[in-house]
Amino acid sequence: MEHTYYNPEDLKKFGNIGEWEKNLADKFFTWYGDVFKEGDLTAREKSLIALAVAHTIQCPYCIDAYTQDSLEKGATEKAMMEAIHVAAAIRGGASLVHGVMMMNKAKKLSM
Repeated sequence: MEHTYYNPEDLKKFGNIGEWEKNLADKFFTWYGDVFKEGDLTAREKSLIALAVAHTIQCPYCIDAYTQDSLEKGATEKAMMEAIHVAAAIRGGASLVHGVMMMNKAKKLSM
C-alpha cells in the first residue's frame, strides 16, 4: 500500500472544517461559493484559473478537485495544460524579476 503525506480521502472531509469553528467555516463556504458563480468569467474559466493556481501553490487536493471540475465543465486536457503553463511562466518570471533586486544589491555592495 502506498502512503503519502496527503491522503486523497481527506479532500472529501473539507466540509468538516466547520466542526470546530462553524461561524467562520460558514462564511468561508458562502464566499467560496460566490467566487465560483458565473460572472464576467464563465465557470469553466474560473475552474481553469483555480487549476493553474493549484499548481502554483502545489496543493494536491486542489489539483485533484480542479482537474475533475475543469473536465466536468468542458475543459480539454490541452486547455488545462495550457493553463498550467501560464501559471508556470508567471511563477518563473516572478522568480527572475526578483533577480533585479539581487543585481541592485550586488552593484551597491561592489561600489
